Amino acid sequence: MDDQERELRRSVVEACREMATAGINQGTSGNISVRVADGMLLTPSGLPYDQMTPEDIVFMDWNGEWKASEGNVPSTEWRFHLDILRAKPEVSAVVHAHPTYCTILAILQRPIPAIHYMIAAAGGNDVPCAPYAQYGTAELSALAVAALADRRACLLAHHGMIATGVSLRKAMWLAIEVETLARQYHGCLQIGTPPLLPNDEIDSILKRWGQYGLRERSPQAGLAA
Repeated sequence: MDDQERELRRSVVEACREMATAGINQGTSGNISVRVADGMLLTPSGLPYDQMTPEDIVFMDWNGEWKASEGNVPSTEWRFHLDILRAKPEVSAVVHAHPTYCTILAILQRPIPAIHYMIAAAGGNDVPCAPYAQYGTAELSALAVAALADRRACLLAHHGMIATGVSLRKAMWLAIEVETLARQYHGCLQIGTPPLLPNDEIDSILKRWGQYGLRERSPQAGLAA
């Protein structure tokens, strides 16, 4: 592998460990993919993050054919990673995890509504919840792609959440933001039904969104995207 691919692989391993440190995932249940020219790099199935190395990351082409180091196989959720990246050419990274508050709402099949203006980070006035389908199936993949048609993040009923981004760093940032929104919404529901921001307010925020959110320096400035 060349230096650029090795760096991408290293960034995936670091992001997996960051998911655990940030408390948005437990064990090995989460998975991450990043786009490359002829396919994607994807976390392997069942390998603890503290043991994962760049060489363990699996390559999969756009037809679903894959190559991995000995003993590794793709994440069981490879299908929706591949289908999301194929359906959304603006997306360069997909983060899937089972954060506690997102998963609580997903079990209840509740989308996250516009309780806070940061809902705009997900691309609209809510974070939708895709209907339930068994993990790793083509059905789940189709439901996830549909939920993300005009959003950057979604919940998966009785499962967890997905966040996407134009870079891995932005996808990770969004995953943490969505879990924060889920925690806030869950807290509001303990008191009562929260008032929501109106759609025209969210539309106004979306028009201004280029002035907000995670800002990334270029690699030349010393901070890789």
